[in-house]
Amino acid sequence: MPSDVVPVGVFSGKHVLAELDGIDPHLLDDEEFLRTTLASTLTDAGATVCDVIAHRFEPQGVTVLAMLAESHASLHTYPELGAMFVDVFTCGHRADPEHAVRLLAKALGSEADTMSTISRGRRPAEAEK
Repeated sequence: MPSDVVPVGVFSGKHVLAELDGIDPHLLDDEEFLRTTLASTLTDAGATVCDVIAHRFEPQGVTVLAMLAESHASLHTYPELGAMFVDVFTCGHRADPEHAVRLLAKALGSEADTMSTISRGRRPAEAEK
């Protein structure tokens, strides 16, 4: 990278995929609770929430998407199973997506028993090439 070019962002991040179980079915069907809980746990984990949208399905279930300055997060609920899928991807190093998932699990009375983290993009040394 030329010395006069200032990097705007880092092309690397962590993508966390998780499954949460044992959650109260009523919480998994409460769109407003899920929107505010996802936004607050992401903020507490260092992410910058730009927008949150949600869709409630009939007869049950909710999908929530959060657009982040660092990338995105989503959750998809299955009230009939007391379970949800969670996906949090953040670029850079300010936000901690694993911490966000743990905070979300705690807020829902669950544990993030099944959580996988994938490193994506280029490491800082690779970005300079």
